[in-house]
Amino acid sequence: MSAAGPHIAIITDDPGWHGRRLREAFATHGLTATMVSLTECYFDLNANPSGIVIPGFENQLPRGVFVRGVPGGTLEQVIVRLDILHALKIRGVPVYNDARAIERSVDKAMTSFLLHHAGIPTPMTWVIEDPLEASALILRETAAGHSLVMKPLFGSQGKGLIRLSAGDALPSPADYQGVYYLQRFVEPASEGSHDWRILVLGGEVDSAMIRRGSHWINNVAQGALCECGIPDAVLTQLALAATQALQMNYAGVDLIRGADGQALVLEVNSIPAWYGLQSVTQHSIAQHLVNDFVSLMPVAPPFLGSDPPRGLTPRGV
Repeated sequence: MSAAGPHIAIITDDPGWHGRRLREAFATHGLTATMVSLTECYFDLNANPSGIVIPGFENQLPRGVFVRGVPGGTLEQVIVRLDILHALKIRGVPVYNDARAIERSVDKAMTSFLLHHAGIPTPMTWVIEDPLEASALILRETAAGHSLVMKPLFGSQGKGLIRLSAGDALPSPADYQGVYYLQRFVEPASEGSHDWRILVLGGEVDSAMIRRGSHWINNVAQGALCECGIPDAVLTQLALAATQALQMNYAGVDLIRGADGQALVLEVNSIPAWYGLQSVTQHSIAQHLVNDFVSLMPVAPPFLGSDPPRGLTPRGV
């Protein structure tokens, strides 16, 4: 790669606003960035010593990879795309967030399990394949006065969420890929429907906001309004603990305080968008992300020999 060539690969299929902000932030460090889709990357063990082919990086691997999106596809396609990220890390390339972090958070079942395993309060959750068992659960929960939220196991931005109350029919298994991911609905403590998004970066809270929905879904992509907020000590510690439990460099942590006053972690996002959060934040979130990422990058370019030398795996990645 020539001195004028790209140094950083930003993994995305939709560069847009986030891609532009990241590219500008990398430029402040003298680093050029190019947008790359994982659908265009592949393994060719004869093409170069690394065995990894990335458009725009034919002669040398990127100095770093910032992941902004992993496109969906068949199970095989998604596995291969994550394999590329795994392989890059093995070759000494820092990947932010890496494939393991993405796997832990894109699968809501594993996210909920890991949060529970770490003792972090999260809504009561069930992940069931059997429709009869799922229907029996709904009957038990609604008879006890609760309602349930059903979510796609793989999904984001509030898409596909439905709320099930007494008398509601269970959706067809085909509508949710044969898996029922169900959580007990949490009534917010006060002031109408709202929750928190906290961005954790470098082991600290970088920024936060309150999201106020027009109904019970509080995602910005579903029309929720963003409001600047300063999380209290309980919310802060939960966001930090959740990020650590899922072993992420940075994370968008969604939390809610229920009517009983208990704070709960709803979700942990390893590839969070920050357009809404930026609207109520004075500093450049992209710059803070890039500053942290660059601090983790090795000084030397990734090694292209047959065996990566020891000591090139960057701190914390």
